[in-house]
Amino acid sequence: MLGKTAGGLLWMARYLERSENTARLVHAGFRIALTRSAAAEDEWASILATAGAQSAFRHRHERLDQAHVIDFLLRDPTNPSSVISAVEAARANARLVRTALTREVWEAINVAWMTLRQALAKPVTQTELPRLLDLIRQQCELVHGAIHATMLRNDIYSFVRIGELLERADNTSRILDVKYYVLLPAAASVGSSLDNVQWETILRCSSAERSFGWLHGGEISPGKIAEFLILDRRMPRSLAFCYAGLVEHLGFIEAEYGVRPPCAELARVVLDRLTGQSIEDIFREGLHEFIGQFISDNNQLGRKVETDFQFYG
Repeated sequence: MLGKTAGGLLWMARYLERSENTARLVHAGFRIALTRSAAAEDEWASILATAGAQSAFRHRHERLDQAHVIDFLLRDPTNPSSVISAVEAARANARLVRTALTREVWEAINVAWMTLRQALAKPVTQTELPRLLDLIRQQCELVHGAIHATMLRNDIYSFVRIGELLERADNTSRILDVKYYVLLPAAASVGSSLDNVQWETILRCSSAERSFGWLHGGEISPGKIAEFLILDRRMPRSLAFCYAGLVEHLGFIEAEYGVRPPCAELARVVLDRLTGQSIEDIFREGLHEFIGQFISDNNQLGRKVETDFQFYG
């Protein structure tokens, strides 16, 4: 496969995942703003930080309020991580690799692009927001369904999955880092009702409330939530799940081409680090430090994949 085609597949998947993740973040921020209006500004600031969009937002807006943040994250074409920008970029990459996709996948992406472009054509009111966020997630999930139901399990599929998993791991790690170390105001709050609310917000951002409840009932604690989102390979958005999938799909590509790329070794090193310690070990090291190292490693892996497979060569 040409490196340009592999790159188009991977970035198509990353942008689709990014648009869905952004919708999840906005939904979590909106729910907190409705129930804890006194903390609304802090919540929206943390949502921007998680999306990596604080600096870009400040360049566009002098005041941080709900309407501006929602518009910036969903509709602003100058924000490369907004939903509309991500969907546009996903479709552009899909067009680039059109012949590598099944008809069903291309049609699902095209329908998602047309539907969301129309839905995001005008500012979103507070009453319309929940329905719109559901629509964004539904359209992204329809594309994911077409990918998983119709594509051959070959190198094309593996590059799509690598893109999804890289982006998902980045999102989950940033939610863990930002929510606990930016939104929580002081070390004195650890273990308080405010602390518990922050961890519940992490579950909402990761769409993990129900699955966590199935495993742990009503017992919510920082250790159990962090373990669930970092180490539990049953959880599709956990860091360990994402890296198990990355190692698997890089292995499939290695078997197909008969060459082990350096990025496969890096993915294995990160997975071994995740699975070789307990959540108690991670907390002793420092969750912030652990997540910071993971984000750096994940970014390095993304760059290494691009280099090894010559996306731009």
